[in-house]
Amino acid sequence: MLSFKKEYRKSFACVLAGATALSMAAVTGASARDSAPQAEEEAENKAPLHMLVSLNEQKISVYQGLDLIETSPISSGKRGHSTPTGVFSILEKRRKHFSNLYDNAPMPFMQRLTWSGVALHVGKLPGYPASHGCIRMPRPFAKSLYSMTSRGMHVVVTRDPATPESVDHAVLPQPFVPKTEVASLSGETIEADPALRGAIQPDSIDSNVTLVQPENPHFDRPLRMIITPQKQPSRVKVLQRLLNQMGYNAGPVDGIMGRKTRAAISLYQEGAELPVTGNVTDALVARIHKEAGYEKPHNAVLRVRRKFRDIYQAPVSIRNIDQEIGTHVFTALQFEQGDSSVEWMAVTAEGERGGASPDILDRIELPEKVSAELSKMLTPGTSLTITDRSFKRNTGLGTDFVVITR
Repeated sequence: MLSFKKEYRKSFACVLAGATALSMAAVTGASARDSAPQAEEEAENKAPLHMLVSLNEQKISVYQGLDLIETSPISSGKRGHSTPTGVFSILEKRRKHFSNLYDNAPMPFMQRLTWSGVALHVGKLPGYPASHGCIRMPRPFAKSLYSMTSRGMHVVVTRDPATPESVDHAVLPQPFVPKTEVASLSGETIEADPALRGAIQPDSIDSNVTLVQPENPHFDRPLRMIITPQKQPSRVKVLQRLLNQMGYNAGPVDGIMGRKTRAAISLYQEGAELPVTGNVTDALVARIHKEAGYEKPHNAVLRVRRKFRDIYQAPVSIRNIDQEIGTHVFTALQFEQGDSSVEWMAVTAEGERGGASPDILDRIELPEKVSAELSKMLTPGTSLTITDRSFKRNTGLGTDFVVITR
């Protein structure tokens, strides 16, 4: 691991390396130009960069996909100004920045995580939490990290340390692959059909016709996706609406078990030759749902953002919705346009709460149409967060989906 980390530390000096490459190009000319495409291709094939911060360990870990490439000590928020845990992304970057909250304090190599004042930046590290909520880093590390990151890059802050793991599950989207159609026109078929004879030459028929998917113009822009539970309609309200539709006067659809609703239930029970009680039971609800042709709505919502803006939304389902989910982040690794598959990794952002990430995927149901749409939109570095926490308070224009877990 030491040799591996040492190798990747070299990449943290990419700004200096870039400057050196430019100088060499001026001296060596063609040879430097020949090496440029290779360097560019290597950069494109790198797995997505992401950061994991452990407040208990006072440490930040930088990963390239599943590979740990560097770590550094930090100093997070002190008591009364604790750093929030959760799923963030870099919203803004400034080499020189000064706090507008705390006496114009300098914050070199600032990388903002929330618009309310939490950021990564250079600062003093006394060996314990000492900031007003930001994540302080040593200057050499902060400077090198600044040169490698970009807006939208994921930062997951947890109490206990977390590590990314490889995950393989059918729910996770895969790149869209157009189907191949095989032409069924044979020479005999053409000869036997007067309408085709002379119009089509058998030699011109390609027996394997591949449908080509147009290139994705946003292929270099990772998507940010999130699945959260959706509040379900009141059982009594649904029952009142269905009874009214079936001709029983259950009164206003207000979710209140009033006199009219009980009378409607009693009338239905009498017609269905059931014990007339006027009470709601699971068996009664199931029978009315079936008779009225009612299908329970999806109990969760999938939302998708690109460049901090909503681009897609669809209903999905979560099994055992009443059980804890926790917060889990799944990220697609690198792939090329035309590839038929991509590897995914998972990070559990709330420890054991909700269970293991693969087990959460077992509870997700995506309609076939939604899966197809996601496959067509999928890009390298795309992430999917599944959580039962709210994202709305800190999510808006100019942010990805921000999930606070404490």
